[in-house]
Amino acid sequence: MSDNAESPTESQKEESQPPPDDSATNEEKKKIDVLLKPVGDTPIMKTKKWAMDRGRTVQSLAQFISRFLKMDASEQLFIYVNQSFAPSPDQEVGVLFDCFGSHGKLVLHYCKSQAWG
Repeated sequence: MSDNAESPTESQKEESQPPPDDSATNEEKKKIDVLLKPVGDTPIMKTKKWAMDRGRTVQSLAQFISRFLKMDASEQLFIYVNQSFAPSPDQEVGVLFDCFGSHGKLVLHYCKSQAWG
């Protein structure tokens, strides 16, 4: 082995450190774009596209939508992925994005009554 060769640990250290200018890219990876679409007689949100943390749960998203629409506490809100199924309340939005996201965003439909699935 020659003296000029790098050890595997040294090259891994260099590769694992992100460049300093990459901080904006890392911030974007923590958030995902979610497109919220109403179904049926559910009120429409003027802002449809939201940037959300990957770790946010479906239940916290439903609570956010309910507060934003000023719904009564007795009213239910259902969330569906791609007009097909309702994810569990403890499911993270980032996992749904990884599995069902397309074109850089996750499309979620919300409604006051059960529509699909």
